[in-house]
Amino acid sequence: MRSTRHSILFISLLVTLSCSAQQASVIHDYINTYKELAIEEMKRTGVPAAITLAQGIHESGAGRSNLVLASNNHFGIKCKSNWTGESVRHDDDARGECFRKYPKAEDSYRDHSDFLKNGQRYAFLFQLDPADYTGWANGLKKAGYATNPKYPQVLINMVEQYSLQEYTLIALGKTQDEGNAVLKPDTAYKGVDGFKSPDDDSPVHDIAPGITAYREGQFLINETKVVYVKKGTSFLTIAKQYDIDLFRLFEFNEIPRTEETTTDQLVYLQRKRKTGAAAFHTVQPGETLHDIAQLEAIRKESLLELNWLKENEQPAPGQQLSLKKKAKAIPMLTVKENYSITTVPQKAATN
Repeated sequence: MRSTRHSILFISLLVTLSCSAQQASVIHDYINTYKELAIEEMKRTGVPAAITLAQGIHESGAGRSNLVLASNNHFGIKCKSNWTGESVRHDDDARGECFRKYPKAEDSYRDHSDFLKNGQRYAFLFQLDPADYTGWANGLKKAGYATNPKYPQVLINMVEQYSLQEYTLIALGKTQDEGNAVLKPDTAYKGVDGFKSPDDDSPVHDIAPGITAYREGQFLINETKVVYVKKGTSFLTIAKQYDIDLFRLFEFNEIPRTEETTTDQLVYLQRKRKTGAAAFHTVQPGETLHDIAQLEAIRKESLLELNWLKENEQPAPGQQLSLKKKAKAIPMLTVKENYSITTVPQKAATN
């Protein structure tokens, strides 16, 4: 009896493994069929190729769903009031819903790109780094593209399992090595220890002053586009490279107008956030409020307001500054008296 049971279990395992291998093979075939089209659409509209392929695989059952076979609709786009083309009926959230029908798969891919590019509720996605597939996946769910609460993770897993990011990088004209420079939202380098894993829930600001542990190219801190540049880099060059008005570059980084960077530094390509990604920042020796605002991608005025601080006040090293909500107390301050440094305790803040 035991031998028979083991045989049945072994056969079941073989069947499961065979099905998994077949499914992976089907997905790889789908990717090879449509990767060039996804790259072409990214160049045309800006929709990341990795996201397009992940959605196509998921929504179409890797090209084998009944809807695809009946309509060449790879993305499950419903008719809506503005659709004038052919349609088919298919059971989805309700029975017999109207879905768009296309002459060929290429038409479906182009309509998907246009659907996102021209849809007002998806406009914020095109402000993200196109290589930020995590941000795009979560943004699609936030915008109401899908009702499945696990939809972002489905896309993210698909991108990572099948290395779909490489097609986004190809569209961007980057190599795989250059692509490794693209950080996911709220991730950064931690001191000299290397990359902070997305599973690591420690604060993202844990970077010692003076440690230049940032990668080259554009990445994200606190969902804000930023580059790390060397001392002597021309601000005009940065502005031209990233197609930003020069005066806006100084405004985003809260610095006076100047020709070039005086240190190795972060330069933000869009306005920083009103709150930080982490709850707190621990002040390090030598850090100014501007330094902290740059590290955390938070506006300096917000940092001051959240911590009951005035422009000329400097928190003492070791003090925790609140980055998300109003602090309960004013931090101890550092003041200069007769060329010596003294920490001054403050009273609790009151509304």
